This record gives sequence, C-alpha cells and structure tokens, in this order.
Amino acid sequence: MPSVLPPWPSPAVPVAGSDDTFPVRHIYCVGRNYAEHAKEMGGDAVREPPFFFTKPADAVLPVVPPALGHMRYPLGTQDLQHEVELVVAIGRAGAQLDPEHALEVVYGYATGLDMTRRDLQIAMREKKRPWDLGKSFAQAAPIAPIHRAAEVGHLERGAIRLSVNGALRQQGDLEDMIWDVPHTLSFLSQYYELLPGDLVFTGTPAGVSAVVAGDRLDGSIEGLSPLSIVVDP
Repeated sequence: MPSVLPPWPSPAVPVAGSDDTFPVRHIYCVGRNYAEHAKEMGGDAVREPPFFFTKPADAVLPVVPPALGHMRYPLGTQDLQHEVELVVAIGRAGAQLDPEHALEVVYGYATGLDMTRRDLQIAMREKKRPWDLGKSFAQAAPIAPIHRAAEVGHLERGAIRLSVNGALRQQGDLEDMIWDVPHTLSFLSQYYELLPGDLVFTGTPAGVSAVVAGDRLDGSIEGLSPLSIVVDP
C-alpha cells in the first residue's frame, strides 16, 4: 500500500567490529540506579524496585569512534545535563523473566548518554506530571557501537566515566548499580515484553551537571567503545 509520506530512515546503531547495524525498536531507561546519584537528585539509597521511563527510538545519535558526534542543543531548556550509562541491547524476545535467565535475551552492550532537559524534568516532577519533556527529545540518546555479549561477556563491573572539556565529572563502577542488569531486565519484563531491537539504559553514577553549546563530552565504560560528542548551538 503506498505511503502518504516519504519513509524516514529507521533508527539503528552500528555493531562494533562489523558492518552490521542494530535496528532500534524501543528505548527504556532506569531512573536512579546508583545510590550516590539517587542522593544528588533528592532521593535516598533505599533499595526499592526500579522505575522506568522511555525515549523515542529516533532519539538515538549513533557515534562511531574515533569520530566526534554532534548533538544540537535542544529546544526549550536552559539546563541540559549529561548522564553516562551502560546500555543493554536486547536480541531475543522475553517476558516475565527471572533474574537467573534474563541475560539470555541480551545481544550486547554499549556506552550511552541519557541527555536530560533537567529544568523541564524537575518542573514536571514537581507538578506530578510525566517526565517526557525532560527526557524525550531529538538526539537525547547518543550511543557508541554495540559490542556483542558473545565477544565481551556480560558486564558486571568496570569503570564508568564522563569528562566535559577534559575535566572529570562522573566516575563510578558498574558494580555500584543498585539493581544489576539481570534484575533490571527481570523487573522491566514484568510490565513489557522485551523485544529484539530494544535498548535499556541502566542508570548513571553521581556527578551529573549542565553543559552548554561548545562543550565536548567524553564517556567511557571499561571494555566497550568510548563515546565522544560536542554540543552544537
């Protein structure tokens, strides 16, 4: 059946070490999954069940090192903030998974950024409204190439860092997550069937802060491709 509009490019992320791409279906994000970040956002480190929000699939901004990605400063905000995160790429369908089997649906892992219009997020939170304005916008999910789990294994620990203009802003370890990857996927799969093409951003360590046009962000996770972007006006 003819389309009334020209088709737009399907969102996809390169796969490390190959010419393959990973088509993106949904983006799920975990909120406050590192204790120190929970504290800096006004919460506490109580080990409550994780909560989730989403971004549109076309928010991905793939960046292949050594290239430098370019992100436009988004509309409507005066407080754009960075959150470096481990991203889990889902390769098999699964629902109501138990933690012992949750990793069976994982295709691979990548370094990502959950970019946030913090002023809009906080305004919505105070009004008890959804976070969409703060989290869902164009290029809100920069991401480096995905590494296959078959090649890098399942990441349980390793340094996670982000620098802005060469100054270290965020530093932690994957083992500092309140909920590790298997438990995070298990919780999420109680409410959504995880499908091939889904991405799950797993939370960020402390140190989130504002960036402005002209800033360079360099994120890294031990064992994965790094991610570097500059914020354009």
